[in-house]
Amino acid sequence: MIFSKQRPFLLVGAGKMGGAMLSGWMAEGIDPSAIVVCDPGLSDEMDQLLTRHGIRHVTAVPDDLKAGIVLVAIKPQMMDTVLPGIKPAVLPDTLVMSVAAGTPVSKFLSVFGDVPVCRCMPNTPAMVKRGITAVYPTELVSEGQKEAVANLLSAVGKVVWLDGEDQIDLVTGVSGSGPAYVFYLAEALSKAGQDAGLPEEIAHELAVATVSGAGELLHQSGEHPSVLRQNVTSPNGTTAAALDVLMHDEGLQPVLTEAVAAAVKRARELAG
Repeated sequence: MIFSKQRPFLLVGAGKMGGAMLSGWMAEGIDPSAIVVCDPGLSDEMDQLLTRHGIRHVTAVPDDLKAGIVLVAIKPQMMDTVLPGIKPAVLPDTLVMSVAAGTPVSKFLSVFGDVPVCRCMPNTPAMVKRGITAVYPTELVSEGQKEAVANLLSAVGKVVWLDGEDQIDLVTGVSGSGPAYVFYLAEALSKAGQDAGLPEEIAHELAVATVSGAGELLHQSGEHPSVLRQNVTSPNGTTAAALDVLMHDEGLQPVLTEAVAAAVKRARELAG
């Protein structure tokens, strides 16, 4: 790792995403004495986690703190206020990682100077160690730093590397926002069951178990989604009848394509 007690890992923001990643690192056995969390408003749960592991907590970055890695996990609208306060901790060889949507690499370079930056796009299944994070590294990120990033992020799920920063917005539309699409599918399936005549509680239970179970089957089997779909679709059966609707020219695919495009457009707007 490229951080230590002397050059700690500075986590700026321990909300849902930052907190989920920190929980994953503790489960992986990362030295808590090499981590400093900067957050003026910790939740009770996160405060307990820090206390349990003896992780140092500050509400503002001390002037004498010089970080090996800085992970920025705050909302994009907080950048102008928070980043200047982090600057004293960033040396020319400090790796800056960001998991904030809509904040380009250029923003960090304008504040910290010419330092190595990795822009990362995780998603919320990181909270259960089933996330996936796409990473765009700038040219100054060394092979050792890339290895450290991969080790850190793999504690909460899979890691993929991007060739260009422009791909981050595309990732946002697919996997960054994607969990919400799946949650909505469970909502919609439950509502469809109720409209068909099932009691609300039973329809909800069936929908949630079906969506989560199908996802786990997809994860464990390693099969392409189309193969699993075909495996459960008998010719002229009930599933085929339903798929005739979902796979129609005006069915799910064009709607989902439009939804991803809308998310990508908004991500680009946020980036300015």
